[in-house]
Amino acid sequence: MNVRDKFKRPIKDLRISVIDKCNFRCPYCMPKEIFGERYQFLKNNELLSFEEIYEITKIFAKIGVEKLRITGGEPLLRKDLNLLIKDLKSIDNIKEIALTTNGFLLKKHAQSLRESGLDRLTVSLDSLNSDSYKKLNGQNLDLNKTLESIEFANYVGFENIKINTVVMKGINEDQIIKLAEFGRKNNLIIRYIEYMDVGNINGWKPEDVVSAKEIIKIIEKKYKLSPLESNYYGEVASRYGFEDGVGEIGIISSVSKPFCSDCTRSRITADGLMYTCLFTNKGYDLRTQIRKNSLKDLEDYIKQIWINRSDQYSVLRSLGKLDSEKVEMFKIGG
Repeated sequence: MNVRDKFKRPIKDLRISVIDKCNFRCPYCMPKEIFGERYQFLKNNELLSFEEIYEITKIFAKIGVEKLRITGGEPLLRKDLNLLIKDLKSIDNIKEIALTTNGFLLKKHAQSLRESGLDRLTVSLDSLNSDSYKKLNGQNLDLNKTLESIEFANYVGFENIKINTVVMKGINEDQIIKLAEFGRKNNLIIRYIEYMDVGNINGWKPEDVVSAKEIIKIIEKKYKLSPLESNYYGEVASRYGFEDGVGEIGIISSVSKPFCSDCTRSRITADGLMYTCLFTNKGYDLRTQIRKNSLKDLEDYIKQIWINRSDQYSVLRSLGKLDSEKVEMFKIGG
C-alpha cells in the first residue's frame, strides 16, 4: 500500500522521537534560558511505550514507510533504546533505521546499537572549537568526549557517519572549512544545515541564516566542489563531492531553497503526536488512539491524516505567508 497526500507525495520516512529530554541546551532548539532545572519534561507514563512505538511503526510501514530515524530530545537518554531498535528492525518493509544524537553519550552505547541492527548514525556537531562547542551546547560539556564517541562508533562498524552542523551567522560560520577538513580526514559526511525557523522560542531571524550559496562559496575558497546525484527520491540534502575525490558534503537549504514538493516525511513526538511537517503547529494524537481504540481504527486514522496532508511551509515562507505558531524542535528532533 502506498498512501499519497494532496500533492501526490508518498509517505516513505518516519522520524520517531523517543524522549523530549536532552543533556544539551543548544540555542536553536532548547535554549537554557527557557529549559532550566525546573522545566517540566514528560513523565514516563506520558511517553509512548516501546510496544506502542512498535505497533504504530508497523502501521506506517504498511502504508509506505521504508526508513526510520530515531530522535529526541537526546534519544540515548531513553533506557534500553537498543531493544526498541532490534524490534523495529524486524518489521516488514523497514529497510533502514538511523539515529540522530548529539554524540556525547554515544561511546557508551555504540556497540549495543550496532548489535541491535542500527544502520546509520548522524551526530550533531556545530563546532570543532572547544570553547565555542561548550557555549553552543549550553552545558559547558567537553568536545573531546563527542569526538571520541564518533571515532569509537566508526571503530565498531558504523560507516559513512553523518555530521549535522547548523550554521549561524556570526556564531560558527568560521567552522565551515574546518568541519569539511575534519570530514575529509575521518571519512565523515558533513551536512551543513541552514539555520531554520523551527518552533517559536529560538529567536530566529532571516539575517542569522548563512545560505547554501554562501556555504558553498566559503568551501570553494579552498576546495572545488561538484554536485552529486541524490541517493533517493525525497533526499533533503543537496550533495557535493570534492573534485579530488576525497569526501562528500551535503547542504540542507530549507530556507533558501524549499524542498516541500518531494517531502515524504512524517514525525511522531515522544508523547505520540503525529506531525506532517517540520514547521506545522498541528499534531494528531496517536497515543490516545492506540490506548483506547483498535489498531485497525488507528491505521485508518493515520491514513486519513496523510491523505489530507497539504503542508508546504517553506514555499509559503518564501511567499511571505506564514503561520505564527510551530511545533518546537526539541519535540520532533528536526
